[in-house]
Amino acid sequence: MRNILSWITSNIRIGEIELSFSPLQVIIRFILPLSGLFILYKILLYLSRKVIYKPKKLNIKLKKNIFKYTRLGLRIIFLAITAVLIANFFETEIQKYMLSFWNILKQPFFSSGGTNISIITVLLAIPVFYIASWSAKATKGFIDTTVLNRITIDESTKFSISTLIRYTVLTIVIVIGLSIIGLNLSSLAVIFGVLGIGLGFGLQDTVANFFAGIIIIFERPIKEGDRILIGDLEGDIVQIKLRSTIINTLTNESIMIPNRKLVGDNIHNYSYKDRRIIIINKVQVSYQTDLETARKVLLRLSEGCPYVIPGKDSEVRVAEFQDSGILMELWSWIPDSTQKLKALSWINFEIWKQFKENGIVIPFPQIDVHMDKQTVNIPVESPAED
Repeated sequence: MRNILSWITSNIRIGEIELSFSPLQVIIRFILPLSGLFILYKILLYLSRKVIYKPKKLNIKLKKNIFKYTRLGLRIIFLAITAVLIANFFETEIQKYMLSFWNILKQPFFSSGGTNISIITVLLAIPVFYIASWSAKATKGFIDTTVLNRITIDESTKFSISTLIRYTVLTIVIVIGLSIIGLNLSSLAVIFGVLGIGLGFGLQDTVANFFAGIIIIFERPIKEGDRILIGDLEGDIVQIKLRSTIINTLTNESIMIPNRKLVGDNIHNYSYKDRRIIIINKVQVSYQTDLETARKVLLRLSEGCPYVIPGKDSEVRVAEFQDSGILMELWSWIPDSTQKLKALSWINFEIWKQFKENGIVIPFPQIDVHMDKQTVNIPVESPAED
């Protein structure tokens, strides 16, 4: 108990620096007033919400704006009083403490050649990366809307150009920003090279995905907006990154696929050069069916399909003579691969409807059993004797 009492009433020490106040003084003079101020802020915010949203004559949008600015004003007052509490707590020694804190932040924890990395360096690097990311996205959007949309090149080429510009701007801004905050990039290059050799063995998949992303950007096997099928996964490409590609599936699920799978595996790209595709509706008819009548019905309903390309002739094929019936296929052109499921479903509904109206039978699986005319003697067991 004495040790705790002694600690709470003694001045705080941080390393070799001794502060002029104790933990008890921190609690009484700073934490308690700040807690009371925060509780008061929450109460005023609650009362403001009640008062502002009570009148029924004001529309909801005006109420939201009034409450937003009221909350902003209360926050400014809270921060101002907090600054006064801090200044009052440290009093005249605030400058000494700020200088000591600044020296701690400037103390380098890593040095190599002419490069010193401190906490300040790390903190300054955060806005550099943020500005670089923002500049790259803004440049890409500007190039897309003002330059690439006015020249006659295909979408995949536009995607490659805009993506290359984005990463170029990102790299340039990062290099300039890190140079401004005092990092010697020539010495860092050696460090990153050594680290790269070590990390390369542990991050082989990440490195493979990175270079696969570069291959996708330059070779353009896929682009954003394409409908693809990879394995059992079918969906639209939402975003292509250097490490992975985001696909929105037919069931509206977002899935991230490593880029190395998109480069190394077979990909069915429905919209690589032409978004038009042929859909195939398969249906069985019985062996008693007039195939010419069935063909005409299939062609007629295909012409009435709202998803089929007008003027593009459909085709009916007899695919196979199967055990239960004759397999027929209707081949139809649709303008966009994204309409495949809707078109298949629409035509299947019409096949069922039109076949019933025209007396065309869709057979179910069946087996014909032929019995031999010869009599087959089957022995009958006699009941067992007691």
